[in-house]
Amino acid sequence: MRLDKFLKVSRIIKRRTLAKEVCDGGRVKINGNIAKAGSTVKVGDILEIAFGERTNRYEILKVEENVRAEAAKEMYREI
Repeated sequence: MRLDKFLKVSRIIKRRTLAKEVCDGGRVKINGNIAKAGSTVKVGDILEIAFGERTNRYEILKVEENVRAEAAKEMYREI
């Protein structure tokens, strides 16, 4: 799955266009490497997202195309 779509489906970032801007701005890393919006994510990857002064880290647990809002939190684990 594309990184920008995963961020939107998992509801880490609310809109896909915003997710694309964040990715293309160099603020997202997958397993320590800077990632673009079209980068592929898979189960077990570690995402690092820079939000202003803080950096959040997430481990990907599931990759699904469509997820209900209640189940979105089960797609990742915050580290």
